[in-house]
Formats: sequence, C-alpha cells, structure tokens
Amino acid sequence: MNRTILIVICDFLLVSLLAFSTVDINKLTDAGRQQPRTSLTVSTNQPDAGRDLAVAMRLALDEERRQRERLIGELTRAREVSSEQQQLLSERERRAAELEAQLRAREEKAAELEEQIRRREQMAAELQEQVRAREQMAAELQEQVRVREQQAREMAEKQAQIEAQFVAAQTNLAALQERLQRGTTEAVLTRERLAAMEEEARKQAERVAELQKQLENMAASNQVAEAERQKLVTQLKVAEVERKHAVEQVARMAEEVKLQREERVRLAENMKALASRSSELVQEIRENRPMTPNMIFNEFLTNRLAARFSAYRTGFLGDANRQEQTYTVMVTDGTNTYALCHVQDTPLTLGNPGTDWASITGSLRRGNTQVPIRSLSFMWPDPRVVWVPLTATEAKQLGGKVYPISSDPYKFQDCVLVGARQGYYGECRFQIDPQVPRYVQLDRSFLRGLFGQFNPSRGDLVFSKTGELLGVMVNESYCLMIRRFESAATLKFGTDVRAQRTGDTLAALHGQVTQLPSKLQ
Repeated sequence: MNRTILIVICDFLLVSLLAFSTVDINKLTDAGRQQPRTSLTVSTNQPDAGRDLAVAMRLALDEERRQRERLIGELTRAREVSSEQQQLLSERERRAAELEAQLRAREEKAAELEEQIRRREQMAAELQEQVRAREQMAAELQEQVRVREQQAREMAEKQAQIEAQFVAAQTNLAALQERLQRGTTEAVLTRERLAAMEEEARKQAERVAELQKQLENMAASNQVAEAERQKLVTQLKVAEVERKHAVEQVARMAEEVKLQREERVRLAENMKALASRSSELVQEIRENRPMTPNMIFNEFLTNRLAARFSAYRTGFLGDANRQEQTYTVMVTDGTNTYALCHVQDTPLTLGNPGTDWASITGSLRRGNTQVPIRSLSFMWPDPRVVWVPLTATEAKQLGGKVYPISSDPYKFQDCVLVGARQGYYGECRFQIDPQVPRYVQLDRSFLRGLFGQFNPSRGDLVFSKTGELLGVMVNESYCLMIRRFESAATLKFGTDVRAQRTGDTLAALHGQVTQLPSKLQ
C-alpha cells in the first residue's frame, strides 16, 4: 500500500477517535446537578481501546517520520555524490578540452614544420640546381681557359717562328748591307747589279718591317689573351668558391631538414600519445557519464529485437501448440553475441515433470530482417535466464547496437529497469546482498517510474546508468548480474526435437532452481 494513503487513513482514524472520545459537557453539567449515588459495583481497570489505537497511530506516524527523515538524508547524500560526480565530470571535460587544444596546437605546429621542411627541401633542390649550374659553368670556363692556353701556345710558337724569321731577315739585311758596302768599294760592279742589290735590300727592309709589325701584333694579342686567361682564371676561382659555399649550404640545409624531420617524428609521437590520452580520457568520460532513463529507454526501443517462439506437442488429450513473443537486445561478452530473455517469455516451463515437446522453433526480427533461432541455452547458475547465440553474420544482418556487459556493475547505485514485454521503464536502486553474490536486490523503497505502470517483475532488463546491460530480473526482487555466459543446458531448435527429451532437461533445470535460496525463487 502507498505510504501517503496509509498516512491519510491514519490521520482520519486519529481524528475520528479524538472526536468520539470527547467528553460531552452538557452531560457533565447534568450529572453535577444530580445527587451522588453510591455504587456498590466494584470497578475494574478496563483497557482503553481508543488510547491504544492512538498510541499505535502515533508510533506509526513516528516511524513514518523517521523513515522520511532517513530517505531525505539518503537523498541529500545522493545529491552530494551526484554533485561530486558532476564536478569530477566537469574537471575531466575541462582536461579533455585542454588536451584537444594541445592536440590542435601540436597539429598546427606539425603543419608549420612540414611546410618549413617542404620549403627547405625546395631551397635545397634549388641550391643543388645552382651547384650543378655553377659546376657546368666552371667546366665551361676551364674549357675556355684550356682553349685560350692552347691558342697562347700556338701564338707563342708562331711568334717564335716570326722572331726566327726576323732574326734571319736582319741577318740577311746585314749581309746585304755588308755586301753593299763591299760593292761600293768595288768599281767593277755594274750599275744594274747595284740596282738589283738595292732592290733586294729594300725588299728585305719591307719584310723586316712587316715582320716587326706582325711581332707587335702578336705581342698585343698575347697581352689580350693573357688578360682574358687571367679573367677566366679569376672567374673559375670565384665559381669554385661559390660552388663550395653552395655545397656547404646544401649540407647545412640537409642537416636542418634532418633535424626538422626528427622533430616532426617526435612531434608525431607526442601527438599520437596525446591523441591516445585524449581518446582514453574521452572514453573514460563517456563511460562515467550517466545517461538519463529516457535516453536508455529510447535506445532500447531503437535497438530491440522481437523474439518469437513456438512449441508443439502431441498428447492423449489432444495436440498443444504454444506461442510466445517478447522483446530483447543483443549482448556481447567481447567475443560472442547473444540475445537474452527470461524462460517465462518462451513456451518452455521449468517443472517436474517437464513437458516433452515435439518441435520448438523461433526467430529474431528487427525491422524487415529476420534470422531463425538455432538453439536456446539456459544460464548457469540460474536457468530461468536463457540466451540465444548469434553469429557475427546474423548480428550484422539484424543491425542495431550490441550492448556490452557491465564491466563495473557497482559504479552507480541507481539503474534503469525496462519492462521488455509491458513497455514500462523507470529508475530504481539495487543493493548488494552478501548471501547471493551474483545477484543484486531491488530496493523497492526507491522506485521512480517514468513511463507506464511501473511494476518491476521477472524478465525485466536492467541497464546501468552508462547504457550497459547489468542483468535480468529472475523474480520481483532480485536481478541476476550477467558476467559471463555459462550454459547449464542447451536445446536445439527444429521441427522434430523428440529425441532430445526436453521433459527430462526441464525437470533437471527445475531441480536446480529449487536448490537456490528461497528468496531467489
């Protein structure tokens, strides 16, 4: 019964009791006017029922007040814990924002370094091109110097020949002059011979003058060639110095590029570490950020599967065909994928004697996609929870979210309970029962329905505040936490399952349930 209604009834009864137990003043006045009578009847202490009821009501009100104060204290503590968690979440979000800002700054710095490296590599390529051009120019200058030196040697040889001819001409001229002098002394020479000798002497003089002029021209050409050779040698030295300088600059820039690449590698490693830390922090924030019950229920509606079961058997009283339908979700333990529900949501019943079914079939549907159920396994240690194995291909065909098992079921005290068949959901609180470590107990003093008539019952799915699957309600008070999938028994589905003797299996599983503590049954 609702506590508010109980309080109202108690208040009404208390007011009624006080109204009926009030002394009538008029009767007291009339009794005062009458003469006192001596009663011969010995009075006894009769119990005052109204007073006892008032005391009981007062004790109930006190108990209710203490209960309310306790709930207010728990609510205050819960608000403090929620405030601390909110502060911690805000701090982690701030850290995540700082890490993201650092990551963006590192990425910008990496982009700048890559741009610098690209420019340095481009400059190095241009310098190498300049070095190649300078080396080619130096080779051309060396070739010109070699040609000029060859020409200078040829001109020197020609000059030597001209000088030799000039010396020979001077010698001939001297000989002719000597002969002329001797001829003048000889009177016997004829005038014609003298004229011929004079003509020969004039020709030799012209030849000497021409050779002298050629010699002067050769000397001038030698000077020009020597000046050009000196100029080319100077240009060659300058080109060699520039080439060495360019080579040194290329080596220096190559070293800088190497250092910048090493810096980029270190920066990339730091960025990877920072991105990893940021991802871990974001994942941690996501894992620790509580979802609202509306979000969890909306996610359930989006990703739920329609599970249909059908069982058929023959008997002396006639054939029986039983069909059941429920909604469930896909769950993974990190390796395999399953669909969970309660055994009451299937045609199978745990009892002794069990029912021998002739055929058991079923399917899972989401949207327009449907996959057949191949087998059904009973959870150990509580076979009232059953699961359907799914292959990776089947899970991909069905689509939707695959819920992970809660890695830390005690992270949040409050959970969200979803009625898979009835369509209600609400926020509730679970407590640890040391006597049954694989179960958690529903605290019915803290129930807050958000949609539908909230009445937790067996088969309801329980989700943590982070959206992970916590477990399945095995009765109205206890939830079996799903930690791993261990099978107590497995039934193969098909049109003929009589060889499996399902009755013996269901009876054995019923015996396993009866061995559980009474509060779990």
